[in-house]
Amino acid sequence: MVFLARYSALLARPHLRRALVASVIGRLPIGITGLSILLLGQAASGSFVRGGAASAAYVIGLASVAPLVGRIIDRAGPRGVLIGSAFAFPAALAFLVLAVQGEASPVLTYALAFAAGASFPPITVCMRTFFRRELGEESMLAVAYSLESVLIETIFIVGPMLVALFLAVASPSAAVIFAAVCASIGTLMFLRSPALAGWRIEPRPSATLFGPLAERGFPPLLAVVLGYSAAFGLVEIGVTAYAIELGHPALAGVMLGLMSAGSAAGGLAYGSRDWRLPLARQFAVTLCVLGAGVALLALAANAWFFAMLSVIAGVVMAPALTIQTMLVARIASPQHATEAFTWSSTGLLIGVGIGIAAGGWLIERWSSNATLVAAAIASLCAGVLALLLRAPD
Repeated sequence: MVFLARYSALLARPHLRRALVASVIGRLPIGITGLSILLLGQAASGSFVRGGAASAAYVIGLASVAPLVGRIIDRAGPRGVLIGSAFAFPAALAFLVLAVQGEASPVLTYALAFAAGASFPPITVCMRTFFRRELGEESMLAVAYSLESVLIETIFIVGPMLVALFLAVASPSAAVIFAAVCASIGTLMFLRSPALAGWRIEPRPSATLFGPLAERGFPPLLAVVLGYSAAFGLVEIGVTAYAIELGHPALAGVMLGLMSAGSAAGGLAYGSRDWRLPLARQFAVTLCVLGAGVALLALAANAWFFAMLSVIAGVVMAPALTIQTMLVARIASPQHATEAFTWSSTGLLIGVGIGIAAGGWLIERWSSNATLVAAAIASLCAGVLALLLRAPD
């Protein structure tokens, strides 16, 4: 049963509510930009390959530059980076729309998509660092990170719906411009929020080239993240392939939406109570349960059973993301906090990309069931690896 008292206590803090509202507006493009860029490229060229390549360039820019941005924030604070991204991100998207509509070369299109990803406002990592500093009590930190996971999950549900609406009444270009405007307004609002008012730069007793990667316990955590996020990517493409095999491709959105709904409910439930197991052990159990749930999807006898199991399989997804964030907060030292969160996000994106690529290869040779079985194995292996994690109390 989900108890909302802790969430009410968290949101009773006015300064925190203001920061959350601004962050949601600024992060709404997370669920819009990748898909809208793909559709923008496809509509202009008639090729999903071109659209997919542009979307991939955007994700690569997002993942590859994030750790450097995190390091800059740790050393100089977030204000300069946020101001720059509030203008650079919408500018990159605007030029991308003009380039696509003007039938510019693919290289220029991919470069602008990469620039958009590289300049995406780092609001998520700023919020996570803010929570770590603002909330000293472990239980409240779990509530905050659970709420974060649910909000991002909701953005991934609402974003594609908004893209579909823009496609119905306007065009993919309008969806891209809408994402640009949201990011700019939300980031400027976030700059005025209390999350940045008392931001302090932690002293750095010694400089290290590898930052949080040199800290004991962090590389093994990244290995676990890569494993279970690959399972996420395998599930995404596996569910899509299952719907196509049924002859109803539109069912993919329904199945993934049900999975996201289960994930949001699980995230709220996780943050609503205390858990006795140590955090690393919670991670291991959650990932093993995820693996078991995904394995059941491969055994579904019909679409109705598959839909029901999709909700069940999704229940532990948001808790897994929450526990990952809490482990990063616990393992990384204060002077590397923001960079550590960016490495965590980068690992997640890379893992999902690997899972989608591997899933496509498996589907070509076997079927959606092979992809779902591979996702279950990846998640179970990540769960076993999580047993070896050592996190400070």
